[in-house]
Amino acid sequence: MHDHINDPYVKLAAREGYRARAAYKLKEIDEVFGLVKPGQLVVDLGCTPGAWSQYLRRRMSPQGAAVGDLNGTIVALDLLAMEPIEGVHFIQGDFREADVFAQLEVALGGRQADLVVSDMAPNLSGISSADAARIEYLVELAIEFAQNHMKPEGALVAKVFHGGSYNDVVQRFKTAFHSVKPYKPKASRDRSSETFLVGIGLK
Repeated sequence: MHDHINDPYVKLAAREGYRARAAYKLKEIDEVFGLVKPGQLVVDLGCTPGAWSQYLRRRMSPQGAAVGDLNGTIVALDLLAMEPIEGVHFIQGDFREADVFAQLEVALGGRQADLVVSDMAPNLSGISSADAARIEYLVELAIEFAQNHMKPEGALVAKVFHGGSYNDVVQRFKTAFHSVKPYKPKASRDRSSETFLVGIGLK
């Protein structure tokens, strides 16, 4: 709790109006790889509480504002509820379910995404083999979604964890994308095993 309160990214998020410090992870990834551009269709998987969608919304606003004009489309999805963000189309549910997937397809409007971002993470049990399988499964879902609903030149950013499944997940990315780069933003806590994989250009 003490670490959280004194965390510079927590303080920055509060000052800049982001719902979570996670916004700065996507911000840094975007600054390094140049992924988010005005006019894009971006899908945010595992979006709640909404910090990544907030960042995307500001990046795609002509004035960089949290409200007002938006040059692009953001579709966000999560199992958990999310407080509305102006201009972000939110769907609550599991996109493996037919009715939720149908809502997602309507929101996409027949278009393919330019960028898919996934901050999805399973509820970890502490049993490493089970957790590794859950993590791998969520990454697999994100890759499959990108393969079916993203432009060939698009990019996928997905949260992964160093552990039993890491090498398998990297290999799966390499099978799907021409360019695969692991990246750990400064806003990821040092003791956290999380990192992010950026896959660019579908094979």
